[in-house]
Amino acid sequence: MNTHGPRDIAPGLPSTPPAYVLARGPAARVDWKRLVCLLFGVALFLGIYFAAGPSDAVDPSGRHFALSHEGKAALALFLLAAVWWIFEVVPIGVTGITIGLAQALFLIRPPREAFGDFMHPAIWFVIGSVVIGLSFTRTGLTKRMAYKMLALAGENTGMILLVSFVMTAALTHVMAHTAVAASLFPLLMAVYGLYTDETTPTRFGKALFMGVAFVAGAGSIITLLGSARAAIAIGFFRDMTGIDVSFLKLSWYLFPVGWVMVFLLWVFFMLFYRPEQKSIPGLRERVKALNIKLGPITRAEIIAIVIVALTIIGLGLPTFASEFAPFDKSGIILLGITLLFVFKVLDLEDLQKIPWNMVLLFGGAMSIGFCLWQTGASHWLAVSLLGSAPNEAGLLFVLGMALVVMLLTNFVINVATIALCLPVALVMAPYYGVSAEVVMFASLVAAGMPFLLLIGAAPNAIAYESKQFTAGEFFLIGIPASAILMAVLAFFVWLIWPAMGMAVRVVP
Repeated sequence: MNTHGPRDIAPGLPSTPPAYVLARGPAARVDWKRLVCLLFGVALFLGIYFAAGPSDAVDPSGRHFALSHEGKAALALFLLAAVWWIFEVVPIGVTGITIGLAQALFLIRPPREAFGDFMHPAIWFVIGSVVIGLSFTRTGLTKRMAYKMLALAGENTGMILLVSFVMTAALTHVMAHTAVAASLFPLLMAVYGLYTDETTPTRFGKALFMGVAFVAGAGSIITLLGSARAAIAIGFFRDMTGIDVSFLKLSWYLFPVGWVMVFLLWVFFMLFYRPEQKSIPGLRERVKALNIKLGPITRAEIIAIVIVALTIIGLGLPTFASEFAPFDKSGIILLGITLLFVFKVLDLEDLQKIPWNMVLLFGGAMSIGFCLWQTGASHWLAVSLLGSAPNEAGLLFVLGMALVVMLLTNFVINVATIALCLPVALVMAPYYGVSAEVVMFASLVAAGMPFLLLIGAAPNAIAYESKQFTAGEFFLIGIPASAILMAVLAFFVWLIWPAMGMAVRVVP
């Protein structure tokens, strides 16, 4: 199974060479699988681009939606991007560049628009969130917080699992979930080393590493700093609906979902993989020794804490003070990272650690999403998929859409899944009598927790490096975990979110 693809920002991700990296030297062989997938994507694009236009889509009220030549070309590009992203026949960032290039060469959209999406404020917000995460790992704050929390856990294995889950989820509030998983992996391996000297997998090992991978996704949905997908989705949502979702509004609705999942996953793993031993003797002393070895808190750590705290406050201010409403979220976070360099918390070497391949992926995702929307392709496709669109099926539509997103994000990078699904789902929502807002939030919940495949998210692949479980075991345990996720989401869409103030139902 292909486990190399980083599904989000992934500094330090242990990985195997991607499919597009060919063997070098005189014995190099043609990678036929890669070549076939590459050409298949191109063939899909050219076949649809030059094919005759399809018939109009007709909605339940009888309105006709014609598909323009540009819209047909956008759908062709949509399929090319999906195939190349799924099979990663070229670097995912190169697929992103290809999306902009094809729009310009085939006159789908003007180049200024096609490539302008690569500089969308949402992309700059993502870059800023990456640098915020770098400041925590660079200064040692991640290790310091992890040692403190583990020292509180004591030696009971159940509590160690719980604290590990809480620690992981909490860190994803201020760092990308991939960076959190990569940073904590060595520490968790050290903890597991104190549990047993055996080389064979244990129930505790399975619960610890698979559980941390799962809760990294659950925690990452809660703030804009936890992953790129939320910033990208909000960028789409604002430009497509005219509604801006603030930093605090996102957390208001997703905080309870994320933390309910964290604690349910702890109960889940305690039931399925109850640890063989009740305690790990000597763990508390070991962690305390490691914490002492770090020494007193440094000037760089203090400055990083202050700047990140002020940045988060700044991101929340527009919600409470209208005077700050004109300030864009991207500008606020970029001011924060500028200060990190001004005060020498970070340097040029850290700037070079930004995963530009992923940034290009995000730019390509923005470009294809807006391409589908602006050419009318998303409207035509959505209406074609509507069927009778009974208004009473609103809840089923939201859950069905979320299920598609959850399944697809196990195969395609979650940012790309959002870019491919959200424009279509936003068109369909009014026909089912549900608000655009609930569609976006349900999509973010589903896209954040791919529990089935190792390639679904970088924390899954990182956890696999522990050698405590097989890909098959991960898939099997992911089925009931995914069912729990869908049940929790249904409960929030049906009862909790409306009680919290979300307008779930609308008049079509």
